[in-house]
Amino acid sequence: MTPTGLPRLVVFGEALTDLVRTGEDSWRSIAGGACWNVARVAATLGGETGWGGAVSDDLFGARLAELSREAGLDPRFLQVVPRPPLLAVVHQIDPPRYFFLGENAADLAFDEAALPAGWEAACQFVHFGCISLVRQPLGERLVALALRLADAGVPVSFDPHGRTRMGGDSPPLFERLAARAAVLKISDEDLRHIYPALEADAALERVRALAPAAVLLYTRGGAGMDAYAGGERFTQPAFAVEVVDTVGAGDACIGGFLASRLLRPDAPLSEHARFAAATAAAACTRAGAHAPTRQEVEALLARG
Repeated sequence: MTPTGLPRLVVFGEALTDLVRTGEDSWRSIAGGACWNVARVAATLGGETGWGGAVSDDLFGARLAELSREAGLDPRFLQVVPRPPLLAVVHQIDPPRYFFLGENAADLAFDEAALPAGWEAACQFVHFGCISLVRQPLGERLVALALRLADAGVPVSFDPHGRTRMGGDSPPLFERLAARAAVLKISDEDLRHIYPALEADAALERVRALAPAAVLLYTRGGAGMDAYAGGERFTQPAFAVEVVDTVGAGDACIGGFLASRLLRPDAPLSEHARFAAATAAAACTRAGAHAPTRQEVEALLARG
């Protein structure tokens, strides 16, 4: 923890409840949400993390708050509001297919002005992404916050989740934030949705040109991940595990990468990428958006 007692990583964005289809007429509720997943993964791995967002004051919000406490997320960043929950209806597991229910939901009521004093100065990384950036009026406020923090020299991490139907303005919004990111995580599926008219190599080169100084994590599912930093490139194969589902694997990847950067700031890019890949693989061994422990990740790293 920093001398001020404030977290070194803050993640902004949605938390929600996944209603996962388990049979013809059966469903299971699982706490999730891309940005909350990233925060919970980083905190569970030992990174000092706050999740900046709002949850509902019902059983769904209570479960998110409970799991946030268990993960060690800083409670000063989570807000509970009297609004309905944000829900994701996951009607297919692998690959994940889902839609959202969230008119006037709790996530939209998040108030960044209520965060603890001094958090920005203590922050070494701040992460944004997914549907929170296009759910208004929250999205405009988060984009403005991301750009303001980048201007102040706080390293911004960004994962667009471009496959989540971010709307017709998603390419300009993506490029606006990607150009200011210090860490950018994007999947091959994201690229296809953001740049449908471009071949994969051309789309990747366009992204790299947006932020040439950024660390870029380009994930390709079971085909592994390419990590770029300046002129350096490292290819990390995926770890072989028995996959239960892939829900939250990308979130675990960037959460693991940011936690590794906090825990071992002097380690090379290749080690951070390997830690991120092991975290993503460990997340796939459980149903839903699993936040792996440090022991789970280190067991995979030791196995190779």
